[in-house]
Amino acid sequence: MSGSPTARRRRLAIELKKLRDESGLTCNQVGKELDWSGSKVNRLETGQGRVQPSDVEALCRFYRTPDELRDLLKSLAKESKTKGWWHAHGDAVPSWFSVYVGLEQAACSMRTYQGEFVPGLLQTPEYATEMSRVTPDLPHEEIQRLVDVRMRRQQLLSAADGPDFWSVIHQSALMHVMGSREVMTAQLERILKMSRLTNVTVQVLPYDAGAYPTTGPFTVLGFPEQEDPDVVYREGLTDSIYLELPADVSVYTRAFDHLRALALSPQRSAALIRSAMEEHSK
Repeated sequence: MSGSPTARRRRLAIELKKLRDESGLTCNQVGKELDWSGSKVNRLETGQGRVQPSDVEALCRFYRTPDELRDLLKSLAKESKTKGWWHAHGDAVPSWFSVYVGLEQAACSMRTYQGEFVPGLLQTPEYATEMSRVTPDLPHEEIQRLVDVRMRRQQLLSAADGPDFWSVIHQSALMHVMGSREVMTAQLERILKMSRLTNVTVQVLPYDAGAYPTTGPFTVLGFPEQEDPDVVYREGLTDSIYLELPADVSVYTRAFDHLRALALSPQRSAALIRSAMEEHSK
């Protein structure tokens, strides 16, 4: 399993809920038996806050789990309390985004659609800097911290065990000038360079693609453990939405399949990106 504490906390929550479901009891019933509140049991099963190994021990004894499973769950509880590299950046990774970064580090596959901007994992420092400047009155030092975090996140794509990253980008994102045409030329070159990695696929959705199913940018994250279900992530200005219900994930998975079917092939996409570079170079 991935070393991401976020992924371990999520896996632990899934396993604890599975144990209760198998017992046929409600959160309130389990809480009453353990002298806890039902809300505490619910928090443990939804991964909200840190889980103490002693709480896991109490639940496992109540559910009469085998020793091997109990030891595994207690180990997950201990390891979920560690901090990822992103926690050292403080406010540069707000709490609502910290969850995503942790899941991103654990993912084995990523399917992402962007309609207006270049995906964060493909951005150059200059492009990312321009993106960060949209926040009013943000000090230069804070902007630099945000950019540093984004650049650090990108390292996972070139890692030996990097995730299978598939991105569909609308053509408008290639033409939308961020900062200057020089910045855009370098940014498009960066996309071409990253697309040459064996685990990275980039497709461009052209202006003439017609109607397509989307309400904005989204990412579908897949994980190596079969027990860890896929997650859909949608980001807003001040918060984010995580969708895990199979029906919701299925809708976004089909939407992404539709988008990449409408998009140009990777080869034709690269040709269009080079054409956009020429436009910016004029």
